[in-house]
Amino acid sequence: MFSYLRSVLWMCPLIGVATAVMGTISLGASLFDRSGRWQHKVAVAWGRMLLRICMVRVEVIGAAKLDPEQVYIFVSNHFSLIDTPLMFGSMPREFRILARHGLWKIPFLGWHLNRAGHVPVERENPRAAARSLIRAVDKIKDSFSLLIFPEGGRTRQPTMRPFKSGAARIAMQAGCPIVPMAIVGTRKILPPGSAHLHPGRAELRIGNPVPTDVLANGNAPMLIREVQAVVGKLSEPPVD
Repeated sequence: MFSYLRSVLWMCPLIGVATAVMGTISLGASLFDRSGRWQHKVAVAWGRMLLRICMVRVEVIGAAKLDPEQVYIFVSNHFSLIDTPLMFGSMPREFRILARHGLWKIPFLGWHLNRAGHVPVERENPRAAARSLIRAVDKIKDSFSLLIFPEGGRTRQPTMRPFKSGAARIAMQAGCPIVPMAIVGTRKILPPGSAHLHPGRAELRIGNPVPTDVLANGNAPMLIREVQAVVGKLSEPPVD
C-alpha cells in the first residue's frame, strides 16, 4: 500500500511537473536553436530526472560497439511507459525518434517533439506514413540517428509483437546500419496499464550494428526479422 501511495501521490505528480517544466524550457530553447540539439540536451536532462523520481537505476551495456562518427537506426523492444525517458536519459548518442503522431498532441511533450525535429508517423494513413519515411531518411542524411520502436507501440504481452519493416526500409534507403537494442526490466518497474511504479534496476543492451547498404529494398521484411531475432536474444536472461 505504501508503494502504491508513493507512486500516485508523489512520483506521478512529480513526473507531470518535471515534464511541464522541461517541456517549457525545451520550447524556449527552440527559439534560439533550430537544429534541435539544445532541445535534445533538455530531453536528456528530463529523462534522467524522471529516472531519479522513479528511483530507477539503468546500466548501459555495449555502448563501445558504436562508432562515434556513424549515423544509425536504433531499434528496440517497447514494454513500458518508462522506456522513453530511459532512452533519452541513457542513450550514448544523440538521436531523433520516429513515433506515432498521437504523442505530438500531448501538451509540453508534443511541443518538444515538434520543435526538436522528431518525426511523427500516421500508420493508419498510408500516404502520410510514406511522407514520414521520407522525412526520416532526410534526418539521417542530415547526420541525425533515429530511434524507432518497430512494434508500432507498447505491447501489453510478455513477448514482442512482430517488428514492422519501416525501420529496415529507412535504413536501406539511407545506407546506414541498424543497431538492435533491448530494454530489460522496465516491464516490472511500470507494467502496462498501471500507475504503480516499482523502483528497481533496468538495462539497455546494445547489439552489434547490422549493415544495410548492400541490401535491396525487397529484403526489408527479411532484415527486420533478423534484427528482431537479435533483440530477442539480447533480452535474455531477464535482469535480476
